[in-house]
Amino acid sequence: MSVRANYAEGRFYSDKRADIEKLFGIEVTMQKDEICYSLKDYALIGGVVPHAGHIFCAHQAVHFFEIVRESQQVFDTVVVVSPNHTGMGNSPMSLDSHTQWQSPLGLIDVDMELARELGLPFNDEAQRYEHSAEVVVPFIQYFLDGKVKLLTINMLEQNHHNARTLAEQLKAAADKLNRRILLIASSDFTHFKNSKVGYELDSMALEPLLQFDLGEFEHRVRTMHISICGFGPIMTLLAFAKMVDQSAKVDVLKRGHSGEVYPSAEVVDYVSMLAYH
Repeated sequence: MSVRANYAEGRFYSDKRADIEKLFGIEVTMQKDEICYSLKDYALIGGVVPHAGHIFCAHQAVHFFEIVRESQQVFDTVVVVSPNHTGMGNSPMSLDSHTQWQSPLGLIDVDMELARELGLPFNDEAQRYEHSAEVVVPFIQYFLDGKVKLLTINMLEQNHHNARTLAEQLKAAADKLNRRILLIASSDFTHFKNSKVGYELDSMALEPLLQFDLGEFEHRVRTMHISICGFGPIMTLLAFAKMVDQSAKVDVLKRGHSGEVYPSAEVVDYVSMLAYH
């Protein structure tokens, strides 16, 4: 067994189990009246969750994870598709070769059979100093059944083609192995704009996204310079959702920004979303 060494622990989230569990519990209590619990009755496909420091993004992330928990639906593997912030790895899309990941909440096994079936290259450098999958792991461990496995996919080259290709590979591999997967796209939204501008830019991106118009979504992100760091993983999620069910839907669960925690003239925006059918 090999365990991936944590990079973001103590930076993006606490290195103490009790602190993480306390924060998540408080956030669920605070957000409870706004969480759309009725969505738990649908078949869940996946969602978009932010990957900032827990104290900043838990407001939004718990909406997705609490719906998943309350649905009591059983998943074999949680697949986290995340962007590459460092430029390391040199593979357009890659997997991490470690058989377990860890957090202060314990160890989680990697679904190596699913990893091998995907046929993507293994490239540990892509994840070595990358936080965008790691910060999601404690949420998975806290809110989901402890028996679920993990698979992280790092996307260095984000575009519509790679997103659709990855979605096809995931669907084929999951079907072949009879895996029920929960697909998470790890992404923050607009970075370092004032809250009004950020909200407007994100709304422009969300408009085609909610219509599953991935081409227009990518066009707006690129031409309007909307700094959604995980737009490739988001496109992967929505392409996958349509492969699961052509009538799949996607809803925005919660929007917010870092200035709601620490007031600032420039903020980072966070959006949680749910794909279901």
